[in-house]
Amino acid sequence: MGHTQLEAQFPGITRELVDAGALLGSGSAVQFYVDGTRKASIPGDENRMIGATRPFIEKHVRRRVLGIPNVRIQAGQAQDLIIRGSRVVGVQYSAREAAGPAPGPGTELEADLVVDAMGRSSRLGTWLQNHGWDAAPMERMRIDLGYATATFKRGRELSDTVIAHATPGPASGYQPTLCEPGAIAAVEGSRWAVVVSGYASHRPGRDPDRFRDRMLRCVAPLQEIAQRCEMDSEVLPYHFRESQRREFKRLTRFPGGLVAVGDSVASVNPIYGQGLTLAALQATSLSAHLRSGVSVHAPAWDYFRRIGGVVDAAWSLSTSADLAQPHVSGPYPRGYRFTRWAGDKITQASVIDPIVNSAFMDVLHMRAHPKSLTRPRILLRTARVLSTL
Repeated sequence: MGHTQLEAQFPGITRELVDAGALLGSGSAVQFYVDGTRKASIPGDENRMIGATRPFIEKHVRRRVLGIPNVRIQAGQAQDLIIRGSRVVGVQYSAREAAGPAPGPGTELEADLVVDAMGRSSRLGTWLQNHGWDAAPMERMRIDLGYATATFKRGRELSDTVIAHATPGPASGYQPTLCEPGAIAAVEGSRWAVVVSGYASHRPGRDPDRFRDRMLRCVAPLQEIAQRCEMDSEVLPYHFRESQRREFKRLTRFPGGLVAVGDSVASVNPIYGQGLTLAALQATSLSAHLRSGVSVHAPAWDYFRRIGGVVDAAWSLSTSADLAQPHVSGPYPRGYRFTRWAGDKITQASVIDPIVNSAFMDVLHMRAHPKSLTRPRILLRTARVLSTL
């Protein structure tokens, strides 16, 4: 869905990315494994993914944005909101020149609409409280995830593969210590981008030999790269302590001229690959909000309502999966036991049945809400598939 949203916002960007070295995979070139078993194939048009690094995609998106005639960049560090009456009218910032240090505070930038894209560490709540407004309530789930990335030189090996993604599932109790999770993507520069992950004491570190060892415990595509390819980067480990979301829709008052997007709203477990998609869907929601004719000077309740369903879906999918880890202690949503039981059965059926897998992947890629998996048609199909085992 992230790919689809990018193409809608920047027509032709897929071709631009591919021409510059990215790979576009579909059908059997995009492979998902659960508990070491490759899942049922999905038709190409329903299973398209771009193989590219995030900096590569961001570079091209940035270039397209800067190509818009009325867009310019003012470098600086935001320090506070400027609020007059009931609306935000700009920001205070310290301007920063490209070749020198930032001067003192006090520069003001007036704006009809201020967008908080400061990420998961956003200071928006503090700024609002300093001006007498409430901060959005924060919901957190501690997951203690660790993941590490590295790149390898890509040759003729795995010529029919663009993406391969492996996760533990019901057979291993979703435990990464029993079924090594990892993923590869064929990316620009004739390279493989590789990630391995784990929780708590199973988090990966910087050692390249141990990184290869984890690849060798994963599925066949990762094993082949570990055995045949030369690592051409250092191993970079990351620690993701908790998923979090700011629930703006629970506020009863909010200044006009202000919205938030991306990780400033919600940041969920990155191993599910929803970050870019979630941000792109929020950008689309903001576009729809602005095109609806509402005044940007009024509180953006319609925008927060629009993104609420998207954020709730991503949060539900991510946290429900994370609660399968024994060290994750909640909070548990209402109906979790049934959701977990049904999710286990649907995951099992998705490994062998393309129809169930198509519905499952629609949810994973945020083309459909997680509740769609509880429709009678999917549950009945799942029951029929599993009854033949």
